[in-house]
Amino acid sequence: MSKIGWVGIGVMGRSMCGHLLAAGHEVKVHTRTKASAQSTIAAGAQWCDTPGDVAKGSEFVFTIVGYPADVRAVYLGEGGLVDQAAPGAVLVDMTTSEPALATEIYQAARARGVAALDAPVSGGDLGARGASLAIMVGGEQESFDRTLPLFEKMGKNIRLMGAPGAGQHTKMSNQILIAGTMIGVVESLLYAVKSGLDVDDVIDVIGSGAAGSWSINNLGRRIAKDDYDPGFFIKHFVKDMGIALAEARRMGIALPGLALVEQLYIAAMAQGLENMGTQALYIALKNLNAVK
Repeated sequence: MSKIGWVGIGVMGRSMCGHLLAAGHEVKVHTRTKASAQSTIAAGAQWCDTPGDVAKGSEFVFTIVGYPADVRAVYLGEGGLVDQAAPGAVLVDMTTSEPALATEIYQAARARGVAALDAPVSGGDLGARGASLAIMVGGEQESFDRTLPLFEKMGKNIRLMGAPGAGQHTKMSNQILIAGTMIGVVESLLYAVKSGLDVDDVIDVIGSGAAGSWSINNLGRRIAKDDYDPGFFIKHFVKDMGIALAEARRMGIALPGLALVEQLYIAAMAQGLENMGTQALYIALKNLNAVK
């Protein structure tokens, strides 16, 4: 059993950390609001008042927080994870963040004899609860191999994609595809509703054909039930799309489809939907079309 630190007990982190606890590992946790960690503490985790305290004595430290600024503060802030991690520890950021920041953290950690991996995930709350996440990793092979048994408690499709930052670049590719797919899902279902079709019947048919996707078969079902609870927050998806567009500009490529979907999601935020799941783009499109 390993000594593990965990920072970030949110929609995803609660389940992911819970799988490590259930496997019998010794886990210390920190999150912004202690109250949100109560069920994790009740399951056997030890509470720490700061991220740095989580790192002390831990062989592995996992983080899944909100924004790149949060990642920077947790890892590179005074008394943060890089400062407090013991030589030989592995720091694993599972937040969707900036590739350049992942490389910066790797370099800072390496200077202190600490390993670092960027390992964002895909699969949403369902994948987190079912330990079936896709985990895309950037970093060194040796660190990946050491961490793989722990990744396997959280996910099914786990792959080292390349050097530090490669995990984040892979996640950007994932988010670009999801963005395009989501606009297709909500426009398809809006059309179905407006034409008088039963939405579940439509999903039964198109979800099993060439148009089938995880989004239509999972988030489409939630839309059919008027369930807009977050598996993944709109506000975090807007953050991800912004990172992808900034990286695209840096690489000199145009992604007009992504830019359009980003604007539609920003409109959803303007309508007060930022804390709903990404499927709530359907509401924004309903409002745009004055569909009741």
